[in-house]
Amino acid sequence: MGQLVFLLVGSEALRRRWYMLTLLALLLLALALLLLTGAAPAVVSATTALFGLLALLHGLLVTLSARPAAAQGGSWLNLARGLALAAIGALILARLAGAPLPAGPLAGLAFIVDGGLRIFGGQLMRFAAWRRVVLGGALEVLLGLALLAGWPIPGEQAVPVSLGVLLLISGAVLLQLSWELRRLEPEAAILLLSVFGGRGWQDNAPVLPDGGSGPAAAPAHPLTIHVWTPAVSAGVKPSLPVINRYVAAMDSSGKVSTGHCALEAGPLYISHYPANELAYAPDQFAQTMRATAENDQPGRFLPSLAAEIAEWCPPDQQLVFHHYDERRLRAYWAGYRQDDTYNTANRNCAICVAAALEAALEGRLASPRPWLRILRLLCNPDIWSAAVLRKHASSITWTPGSVLDYARALREVVEPHEAHPAQRLRRAARLLLGAWRRDSQDPVIR
Repeated sequence: MGQLVFLLVGSEALRRRWYMLTLLALLLLALALLLLTGAAPAVVSATTALFGLLALLHGLLVTLSARPAAAQGGSWLNLARGLALAAIGALILARLAGAPLPAGPLAGLAFIVDGGLRIFGGQLMRFAAWRRVVLGGALEVLLGLALLAGWPIPGEQAVPVSLGVLLLISGAVLLQLSWELRRLEPEAAILLLSVFGGRGWQDNAPVLPDGGSGPAAAPAHPLTIHVWTPAVSAGVKPSLPVINRYVAAMDSSGKVSTGHCALEAGPLYISHYPANELAYAPDQFAQTMRATAENDQPGRFLPSLAAEIAEWCPPDQQLVFHHYDERRLRAYWAGYRQDDTYNTANRNCAICVAAALEAALEGRLASPRPWLRILRLLCNPDIWSAAVLRKHASSITWTPGSVLDYARALREVVEPHEAHPAQRLRRAARLLLGAWRRDSQDPVIR
């Protein structure tokens, strides 16, 4: 999550204060050791209570602010995330209050599921760092089994140990980022740091001769993300909503469609497509999803939205940004289009658009007081949702559906409809109260 926060704040202010990131990383590592060893019971209890309270508040905020409108196709997913986060917070607080809840088995199950997904994604995709991802997933599964069995980690220590592991990982990543940021050249994008790498998706991150110093000029055109979801591109009604929206759909002839996405900013059009139309046979789909060299093939860059519509069909989802860095976007695209190689799992249309969007939004929330900005971002549930989507994509891949949800969450962060998440909470509370009043005034029998 910190990676995404630092991306939006930008590297200029953070580079001058890299030592503060180092101190924060060391603080997180020290706190993680206390949680893992239980050396200071008072600190452990206070930290656990704080995390439980934050998880509960964030979960409630995400749940109440989820928009159920049909146009917000992924709002149900945000609702599920909010409910899960609120349940975790409530579980932590109830456990601290002495409630006899099975914290160990539940925490163990969460680690097993997350680790299993990492192992599955790494084995399926076989990208460059897949062995490291599988190893990390295996360690998660082992920790989950230990928590599930209650040995060698007792059940009453399950929550502190789980939080300690998360803080340990966060502190290590933050320490690595601070040291790399210290040596980052002024003209290089923060996306070129190794903490954003691993899949090679940021190899074309923009490099600006003047370092991009100063506020970015107002863009001449809005940035629009166009998405063709798999079910629409296959011309069928979604029978499996999650699969058909985020992975693929099968048309009436048995061919599999994975959908498509593109990015438009005035005359600039970013759309990466295979040079030869791919026919995904159901029995060969897993093999074609591997991010290995044998699945590399020539690609092409489509010239405009009108050309795509004429060749195929109109997109069924669109998302617009009005504030972004046009220079960084153009610099990214100038580098990316030097190589037209297309790979379904590691260099596809969705990866291209997601990386372009991140390049365009780098430093969008830069501030002369970066630490206050960072604290505000950490209190924004949309940044948490975006971070979860980004984490899952790095383990498997970006798809048009996940890019749509990611872009929607980022837009709520950089161009919120309300100025602060608290306003959405008050709005949701007023809507709930209004609905309750209408129900109480209506007769029981109509």
